[in-house]
Amino acid sequence: MKISGVDIRPGNIIEYEGGIWRAVKIQHTQPGKGGAYMQVELKNLRDGRKNNVRFRSAESVERVRLDTKDFQFLFAEGDILTFMDKETYDQTTLPRDLLGDAAAFLQDGMDVVMELYDEEPISVQLPDTIEATIVEADAVVKGQTASSSYKPAVLDNGVRIMVPPHIASGTRIVVDVYEQTYVRRAD
Repeated sequence: MKISGVDIRPGNIIEYEGGIWRAVKIQHTQPGKGGAYMQVELKNLRDGRKNNVRFRSAESVERVRLDTKDFQFLFAEGDILTFMDKETYDQTTLPRDLLGDAAAFLQDGMDVVMELYDEEPISVQLPDTIEATIVEADAVVKGQTASSSYKPAVLDNGVRIMVPPHIASGTRIVVDVYEQTYVRRAD
């Protein structure tokens, strides 16, 4: 489906220069002279390259529709992650760097959504939040509670995040996977 260059929105998947790209950030600019354009930061979904491109309203790009399929994460072996198709039980392996920082939050048996382009896995979407346990948290300094100060803590998967002062080691919390931030205490 063709769309105008100024109609690109963050999250759109487009075909550009023979590659499949996701629009990460956009900025609409209308200079004093000349026509308006859309400054778009693109990320290549196959190799992770980033590119900044200007699209004028007269230009059109091909918007790509990705197929989504439910998968289950089975296990990690080094830098290779193994997923199972929940319908056919076929196993698929992907490199860890395809998931980026979110790979640290994968848990055995976790349900994920895989985006496919021509049956080729392009990206994996984890749940927005997961539960994790604090294994190490700094002690609270007395008198530091006047402002909303946060302290560093380490999760059971090795990721460092900032948590409120009342959270102690051994506490189960809910963490935002993509922002890597504390959300709330787990129930």
